[in-house]
Amino acid sequence: MDFQADVLERSRKTPVVVDFWAPWCGPCLILGPVLDRLADEQSDRWVLAKVNVDEHEEISVRYGIRGIPAVKLFVDGAVAAEFTGALPEHAVRDWLDQHLPTKERAKAQEAAELFNGPDRASALPLLRELATENPDDPTTNTMLAALTVWDSPNESAMRVGRLELVEPWLVQLADAIREVALVLDKKFVAADGPGREHFERAVTSLRSGDYASAADHIIQVLVSDRYYDDDHARRLGVALFTLLGPAHEVTTSKRRAFDMGLY
Repeated sequence: MDFQADVLERSRKTPVVVDFWAPWCGPCLILGPVLDRLADEQSDRWVLAKVNVDEHEEISVRYGIRGIPAVKLFVDGAVAAEFTGALPEHAVRDWLDQHLPTKERAKAQEAAELFNGPDRASALPLLRELATENPDDPTTNTMLAALTVWDSPNESAMRVGRLELVEPWLVQLADAIREVALVLDKKFVAADGPGREHFERAVTSLRSGDYASAADHIIQVLVSDRYYDDDHARRLGVALFTLLGPAHEVTTSKRRAFDMGLY
């Protein structure tokens, strides 16, 4: 077979499931017919390619094949998912349903890429659309809340409050949303202490959307009163940079000074 053409290039148009097998492998002979049957049944979704590891040792080494049968899903020229061993048919079906690309998954991936880019706000229209289509998706709802917290703090805090979050980056994002929503609330009153004046200015700047000024005042709180209000300046600063993202100009220009203020 021509792996470059039959798998890598073809997967840019249609997902390719590759079965790494050998004729002497008992489990391979069990899994093979299952894959053949599903490939015929789901020919509109993906195609099957078989690689005999004895005949294509170089390809097997390239893709780290240590046990067979090994199945890899190729999408856009790269491995998107994989499993090893002779799974029963229902498990293979579940695996395919979970990992085969769909329009919804492509849209979600695009939204995530925009969210993690230098202009997070550009993801907002797509996230709103995704949240309408799948209102219970934790990733979509957390990213959406992170972008809307500045204008709708209470609503955003409630949005993440009803979610069951497991992934650490989503938990961190939700914590940042709640932290910022707290100070954006009109009822918020800053605590007494040497750092209060700068903290109040930081909150005023956040409410007006001047994130650079907010970061500067948070840093000044750390300088004048490192542990002001139970470490509130540190928590608010971390929340600000978390919500803006690592590529935002305020994060790249202010994070170092903020970190230095902690020590």
